Amino acid sequence: MITTAVTVTSTFLAASFGAAAVLSLILLLIVRELSGAHAEESGSLRSKILSHTLLIPIAPLLVVFSFIVAVKILEVL
Repeated sequence: MITTAVTVTSTFLAASFGAAAVLSLILLLIVRELSGAHAEESGSLRSKILSHTLLIPIAPLLVVFSFIVAVKILEVL
């Protein structure tokens, strides 16, 4: 038996996890862009490695973001 409290709680948790994923993606993309620009300007090996390493968490977050967008589009339709 699913109560109203369970439904509200699960909806709230899903929305907050989605928001956290999107914010994480935005922050990681900003850091990657800044480190890439620093690597090009100064030739820093550490910045270049950081820029390439940040692709590891960015790729799954892009998949999650596209899934969130697809679900929102299907809700509208």
